Amino acid sequence: MSHETVREAVFNRRMLICIGTGFSSGMPLFVLIQLVPAWLRTEGVDLATIGIFSLLGLPYTWKFIWAPLMERYAFPILGRRRGWMLVMQLLLILFIGALGMFNPQFNIWTIAALCFGVAFFSASQDIVLDAFRREILPDWELGLGNSFHANAYRISGLVPGSLSLILSDHLAWGQVFWVTAAFMLIAVFMTLMVAEPQHPAERPRSLREAIVLPFVEFFGRNGVKHAILVLAFMFLYKLGDSMATALATPYYLDMGYSNTDIGIVAKNAGLWPAVIGGFLGGLLIVRIGINKCLWIFGVIQLVSIFGFMILAQANEGLVGTPGFKPSLWLLAVVIAFEYLGVGLGTAVFIAFIARTTSKLHTATQLALFTALTSLPRTFANASTGYLVESMGWTNFFLLCAALAVPGMLLLFVVAPWRGEGEEA
Repeated sequence: MSHETVREAVFNRRMLICIGTGFSSGMPLFVLIQLVPAWLRTEGVDLATIGIFSLLGLPYTWKFIWAPLMERYAFPILGRRRGWMLVMQLLLILFIGALGMFNPQFNIWTIAALCFGVAFFSASQDIVLDAFRREILPDWELGLGNSFHANAYRISGLVPGSLSLILSDHLAWGQVFWVTAAFMLIAVFMTLMVAEPQHPAERPRSLREAIVLPFVEFFGRNGVKHAILVLAFMFLYKLGDSMATALATPYYLDMGYSNTDIGIVAKNAGLWPAVIGGFLGGLLIVRIGINKCLWIFGVIQLVSIFGFMILAQANEGLVGTPGFKPSLWLLAVVIAFEYLGVGLGTAVFIAFIARTTSKLHTATQLALFTALTSLPRTFANASTGYLVESMGWTNFFLLCAALAVPGMLLLFVVAPWRGEGEEA
């Protein structure tokens, strides 16, 4: 690809829209996986309960069930994609803001219900955001477009994972959650400013057609055996990495770092390597292809987990002892390397998922595929609190590294190094 073509791909309106979809998608999720766990831990909730809260992310796993409804039906204003986007975003503002109105010690079930609502509306928003992005991007822009989306997704974590944590040391939690919710107005603005895709996928003529045809097409195109292996790969590729970061904020707190330390050092040290990794990943996908990048980035992603083990070994047993102060530099280095792997791995993984999807059934197939990628974050992560309390942080991260291996082995089948469509 020529330098001129790369510039055209990077600096166009579609990339700006991908930044908007990434921010809109990431904000609610990071509220659930970063801000809420920090809030609960600060208020004295035990790790096992916080881990169980991961099960409230079930809508991300099962969103393909109601995706056909959002494919078949539309609101009378704004169009099929934008109408659903706007409604979900307004509901997210309401539910995120309402979280801080309750006390975790006395209203844990109410908080759980609100978190489930945030997860449901966020997952529903993702259905239409993913379909919208797939419909506006030509195939040759999938790598770059999805890397921009992934980068904005990560940057959105600065709000609940950094700004909100810093504000929590100065404001009441009720105010913190409403300030956080207000940032979703950026998503509302994007939805009102963009136009519906000019050539969207044909609207299903019936609900049955919307449900059945996406599955028939996927298994028919790939064959049943290979299709099952592809789905298994989507589940396993980021399993170890997802588990390793599931309780990241409580982990930093247990290592002796304050909320301000986490907000300033940990979150920012993770953000920029992830952004750089995502952008470089998008460019490398264009240069060497998706298959080779899945191999290279997967190895980096696996090795980076060992950084958490080093940090745990350095700090465990010392927290609370007189004169002990955890190293901010070690924290920054470990997080930077981990999130470089996250940025690279996410960019190529999203591109792989988009490549696997048919443009004829974008919403339902993307909902199914992305739901599979969220399974580790829900079922597996729900047990992380118990695992840490039973085996300690060091052994837990060793287990995470081991669980990253099966996904890499599946690359031999689903994305061989010299696979079809890849450069030799």
